[in-house]
Amino acid sequence: MFANIEGKRVPDVTFKTRKDHDWVDLSSDDVFAGKTVVVFSLPGAFTPTCSSAHVPRYNQLQPLFKANGVDEVICVSVNDAFVMDEWKRSQNADRVTFLPDGNGDFSDGMGLLVGKEDLGFGKRSWRYSMLVRDGVVEKMFIEPDEPGDPFQVSDADTMLKYLNPEAESPFDVAVFSRPGCPHCAKAKGLLFDAGIEYEELVLNRDYTDRGLRAVSEALTFPQVFVDGQRIGGADDLEAWLEERGIIGRRNAA
Repeated sequence: MFANIEGKRVPDVTFKTRKDHDWVDLSSDDVFAGKTVVVFSLPGAFTPTCSSAHVPRYNQLQPLFKANGVDEVICVSVNDAFVMDEWKRSQNADRVTFLPDGNGDFSDGMGLLVGKEDLGFGKRSWRYSMLVRDGVVEKMFIEPDEPGDPFQVSDADTMLKYLNPEAESPFDVAVFSRPGCPHCAKAKGLLFDAGIEYEELVLNRDYTDRGLRAVSEALTFPQVFVDGQRIGGADDLEAWLEERGIIGRRNAA
């Protein structure tokens, strides 16, 4: 079992970062002092679970963390600054701070530096998340000490529920669109006005008609999906938003 350091201060280390092509040293105080910070740490940049689930969800939920008193969401990995910066760009994760722990000093101080030599990784961080207030660890979610790379408790939703058990996660919305489609523009406008983020998939760029047929019998545009449910076109989306009292909510605020 890994040690839980709730109630203790984070390790006092120096993070070697890059800014505008220059090296910038950040101390632990620079990162944590006087702030409420959510940290999630993972085995490595560009690795499957880290890229497909861990980082994207924290990036997506960052506005909710902020609304619940969190100043910054930080991703830590035992990778150098160049790798971390490139990974952040490739992930389009502009809401998350990527903090390189290149020498593993922070992970070691946390007691969570582990050997991944069997994968050719050398020493890496175990996967965990924590809430830190003014440099003191309030809560930790450490993945179980099991073979492989467990991902059960350090996710963004678990941390959000700790911060606010009543918090509602945002809708997961996908819009299958076609270039030049006015109904697609209407659907996107409705979502924007409602303050709902969405992922747009464009015909013959991100998918083909075959791909759309695989998930929907309809071949009109757009096709809007929310939380795995097909809503339909722009008029269907408008009705769905009206039923839930969502339309106009953002403008009213």
